[in-house]
Amino acid sequence: VDAIGAVAHGQRAAISIERYLEGVDMVNGRPPALSRVENIPSEGVATQLRFHNPAVEPAERFGFSEVELTLSDGDAKAECKRCLNCGIYAQTGEKEIDQIHGTGIHISPGAYVHVLPIEAGFVGSDNVGVLIAEEPYKQNRMELIIDIGTNGELIMGNRARLISSSCATGPAFEGAEIRYGMRAAPGAIEKIAIDALTREVRFKVIDRDEWNTEVDNIGAKGICGSGIIDVVPQLFLAGIIDRTGRFVKDLRTPRYRETETGAEFVIAWSKETSINQDIIIRQDDIRAIQLAKGAMYAGAKTMMRTLGIEQLDKVILAGAFGSYIDKESAAVLGLFPDCDMKNVYAVGNAAGDGARMALLNTDKRREADKMARKVEYVELTLAPDFDKVFTQAMWIPHMKDKFPHLEHLLPKKE
Repeated sequence: VDAIGAVAHGQRAAISIERYLEGVDMVNGRPPALSRVENIPSEGVATQLRFHNPAVEPAERFGFSEVELTLSDGDAKAECKRCLNCGIYAQTGEKEIDQIHGTGIHISPGAYVHVLPIEAGFVGSDNVGVLIAEEPYKQNRMELIIDIGTNGELIMGNRARLISSSCATGPAFEGAEIRYGMRAAPGAIEKIAIDALTREVRFKVIDRDEWNTEVDNIGAKGICGSGIIDVVPQLFLAGIIDRTGRFVKDLRTPRYRETETGAEFVIAWSKETSINQDIIIRQDDIRAIQLAKGAMYAGAKTMMRTLGIEQLDKVILAGAFGSYIDKESAAVLGLFPDCDMKNVYAVGNAAGDGARMALLNTDKRREADKMARKVEYVELTLAPDFDKVFTQAMWIPHMKDKFPHLEHLLPKKE
């Protein structure tokens, strides 16, 4: 909570009430907004060294300030008095001021910036945010948490043991290596379904409720992350590509064509787009998606071997577009090992949730410090057969692994 801002709003409200009681016209007589103080006066102002109030032990917290602020009643009152006294500012060194100002965060001069710890070189504080938001260290079941991004970060384990790893998935899931890939914005194709008999494509775009078959021109511009995770499984289930990701020969559909640059499949005709071009998926696009998903699956498989387990109890999909991913598409693609689909779900921006929790709860900050040290980092590249595991994971959904929970979806192997 911005205490200074709250006081300012309270002051304006008090002035307004006072003027209303005096009979002042509040439409034309409303007090002007308080001007922002850019420079703190250097003369006639007392300074006070910054200090940290000791937290009350959990077993001794009974009152509001003790439970909500983890401070004793006396410390809470003293801190409020210090913060609300406009003549006293937290004394801060010049270097610290420059650093805080350099972040571009506009907060009061006495405010604190808290940064969550990191787990390892390629597993940063965002992963710690996911960790304290989902709390796998409080569970008995074996969980896998996937933070989808350019650098895929994985957490696996339970209350007995937790490990993490990082795999270079590349920016394919974010559209950077896809010919018509784009960020999640109005006009981006976010949902794709392909009829297995006719090979006709239905899709939805962001900010439109209709499917493309229900309007004349839906105004597609490209394909965003959730659509990218949809497209390969849909091509596979419709028999357009095989398990290796290659286009099947002799496809009898005008959507498939072979050009000088290679084979491609039309997702949206030019008349359905706002860019006046066919939106296509090329063989190279499929390969980029396979590389990304193969890295993620291989990472999870290596971590399962490290823990000595054969089955996952729960899979959590996190990341910027995690809430919009179709979990069946992700499973058929082979983004993660087999798991009961009832226990696969998306949580969206879990890192942001964890950051907010740490901001509002000092216990969560201590928990973050503790768990970041407890999690064991697994260097995937040091696994003796990682290359083999990765190569097998390139197949759709996998070259050898079984997927009993997807048997009703996957075509029979020849």
